[in-house]
Amino acid sequence: MAKSNADEVEKTENPDPAALKKELAEKGIDAAISSITGAAAAAGAADATPLDCLIKHPLQNQWTLWYYDNEKNKSWEACQHQITSFDTVEDFWSLYNHIKPASEIKHGNDYSLFKNSIRPMWEDDTNKNGGRWVISFNKYFRASDVDNLWLDVILCLIGEGFDYSEDICGAVVNIRPRGHKISIWLSNNNGQKIMSIGKKLKESLNIQQQIPINFEFHKDTALKHGNNKSPVYSV
Repeated sequence: MAKSNADEVEKTENPDPAALKKELAEKGIDAAISSITGAAAAAGAADATPLDCLIKHPLQNQWTLWYYDNEKNKSWEACQHQITSFDTVEDFWSLYNHIKPASEIKHGNDYSLFKNSIRPMWEDDTNKNGGRWVISFNKYFRASDVDNLWLDVILCLIGEGFDYSEDICGAVVNIRPRGHKISIWLSNNNGQKIMSIGKKLKESLNIQQQIPINFEFHKDTALKHGNNKSPVYSV
């Protein structure tokens, strides 16, 4: 990766694996996700033995963070940069605490977090028959709201907090001048599974009932432009 891309996402905070337990307790994230907090807290506990500190706590899947750096003279695919992959609680927090919050990256750019073998693009074989749940923010939302919700979405994904976690490909946060978006990408077009994930997502993220999250298939999104697309499902 070019140095400019690394500079864009890097920050200097120290990693804090124990923060995961506190984060989930404050936000009331689903209990299924909290199964990974004990591991993080144990790794960072003050009375931990040296051997305990050497043990890393594996996630069910390996995940890869991508950064989309919008450059007009490059193709969309060429603007996607693979940053790094992780498969333990500790390595996730080490990464997360050394990159900029989503709200601080340049407008027009994205973060994407996907299972390791899946690329963050509609054309990927795992993505092409699926779609995405979309959470939209208008420009009046605070930056902290976007950052907190993006972190909560990540924790939902890596914590495998859904009945059909195997159908989840990843998530994307789009930072745009007119309003940001967070989307959760699914590989499946089965309505029952889609609705199950959507309802669980809304519940786990504590999204108010009057704020809808909408599902759209990738094939429909590719054919339509603007904000006038009719959602296939809403919760």
